[in-house]
Amino acid sequence: MENNILLAIFVLLAASVALVPLAKAAGLGTVLGYLAAGVLIGPYGLRLVSDSETTRHIAEFGIVMMLFLIGLDLQPSEIWRMRHKVLGLGVTQIIATSAIIAVLLTLVGLNWNVAVIIGLALAMSSTAIAMQTIAQRDITTTDTGRASLAVLLVQDVAIIPVLAAIPLLAIAGSGAAIDAEVTQAVASLDSPVDWLMPLSVVGAFIAALVAGRYVVRPLLSYVARTEVREAFTAMGLAMVVGAAVITQYIGLSPALGGFIGGVLLADSEYRHELESNLEPFKGLLLGLFFISVGMSIAFSVLATDPIQIAIIVVGLVVVKIVVLFTLATIFRMHFADRMLLAIMLSQAGEFAFVVLQLARTERAIAAADYDIMSVAVALSMITTPLLLLVFDKLIAPRLDARSPKRADDTIDQHRKIVVLGYGRFGQIVTRMLRAQGFEMTLIDDDPVQIELVRRFGVKVFYGDASRLDLLHAAGVHKAELVVIAVGGRDRILAIARNIQRHFPHVTIAARAVDRGHAHDLMAMGIELFERETFLSAANLGAKVLVKLGHTPDEADRLARAFEARDNQLLQDSFAVREDEKAYVGMVRNSMGLLTEAMKADTSATPVDKDEPKRTD
Repeated sequence: MENNILLAIFVLLAASVALVPLAKAAGLGTVLGYLAAGVLIGPYGLRLVSDSETTRHIAEFGIVMMLFLIGLDLQPSEIWRMRHKVLGLGVTQIIATSAIIAVLLTLVGLNWNVAVIIGLALAMSSTAIAMQTIAQRDITTTDTGRASLAVLLVQDVAIIPVLAAIPLLAIAGSGAAIDAEVTQAVASLDSPVDWLMPLSVVGAFIAALVAGRYVVRPLLSYVARTEVREAFTAMGLAMVVGAAVITQYIGLSPALGGFIGGVLLADSEYRHELESNLEPFKGLLLGLFFISVGMSIAFSVLATDPIQIAIIVVGLVVVKIVVLFTLATIFRMHFADRMLLAIMLSQAGEFAFVVLQLARTERAIAAADYDIMSVAVALSMITTPLLLLVFDKLIAPRLDARSPKRADDTIDQHRKIVVLGYGRFGQIVTRMLRAQGFEMTLIDDDPVQIELVRRFGVKVFYGDASRLDLLHAAGVHKAELVVIAVGGRDRILAIARNIQRHFPHVTIAARAVDRGHAHDLMAMGIELFERETFLSAANLGAKVLVKLGHTPDEADRLARAFEARDNQLLQDSFAVREDEKAYVGMVRNSMGLLTEAMKADTSATPVDKDEPKRTD
């Protein structure tokens, strides 16, 4: 198989297609699917592909590309704002985790230098697992996402001094027999080349800044003007590879090079085009990396001493969770955010394989210890998706992941109008009513949003609008109208039912998610509702018509005519909403009638050019 690269690629892709969707559908996540695919086709499975090392080296480029894309989303000013987390969380995590692991390993009988090397290796977390989890959960801009990125950046930078320290640690533990080697190693530190390394690193960063602005951007502009899409994609790949090669050449992490390259182009006008072109490559290469990890699990070593390996894996995960949770607590992150951060970074990372391999080459650790630790590192990566599954099923439902639990505010005002939900939708309704002199009681359940709007002098009470006692406290029993502007289809319906049951005299005005949700509200007898995106889309359509040559008055008249006919369709289709065949037939027939009517409206000339426009 190793001599047929095309067949090997086919096997890797086929295994991914077969197992990853199954793992996703089972709620286990894509990472476990890729790991399972690697085990299945690897040397301890069907043996379809056995060269896991070569596969991993190729797949590690996926990590480089991932960090390049992350860098594209970060402005340099944003990194500067993260400096406290970089130092407080990132540096402290490496020092604390490696020290605790080293002490524990020393207590069980390992030499101190071996324990330190293993501690440094296991202190690194998996950038691939953590960042893919962050991307899938869309929490990149949250406290958890930023804190994870800060820790991972420090780890990527720290890999260089760690690798540099391994030969010295190997020498330190080999006794007096190698005094000559110690003397030679110490003498080498006086070499001008070694002392020039920090200066070369600084020079490389300055050169990257200059090249990014005066070389790369003009080159991107030139390639973009050619309008050859594949050339632009090739340019993007060349930039990622070039950044990785340059940083690797000067002794830094290739992944760090990819990240720096992305940051330098974060404010470029070509950022979004680069993201769209490179995103598919990143996903495939990361999947290939996880497959290579699954292939590298030596089940023969695991079968030899499963209890010892299990203790190492569990101990590693527990130590990292405790350290990260403690540091996140010091930074005053919310409980659920602390747990999520600790779990996402609780595994050993891809750099652990690099550190352990170098330590073995330098004869700092025995071959048996290397085999055991390599298996432990791979297995620790498997624990993360499982722990995240436990977090999602058992912990997250009982917690508010965005904010700490707090008691409802004491509502000291009762108005004739109560607005439930003060997000974007609720704010627009409220501003319109307030402009006409109406006073309202405003309720929301997002403390962050409440604190934000209070800076602008808007008083919003905290509370869960689905609770009957909160509705009583808000004075709904004395109100004339309640505006339900919260998010979520089912939640809106539940609140509306609660109000109808306990406060039948109150008029309800509700936010509708879509046409089907509007029918649900109509079935409850609610007449005041508005689909949340319909009017904005219709208004945008009117602006597009103006751009295409219609006069503003004509475009506005067509938009209002379209709105009226669609609302009529909404009413007519309500009666047959339960009969799918009849409903589809009515909608299709109405679409044809609507097209003909709109064509007639377009060709018609208004009798009164000053006809009144829609004012709602």
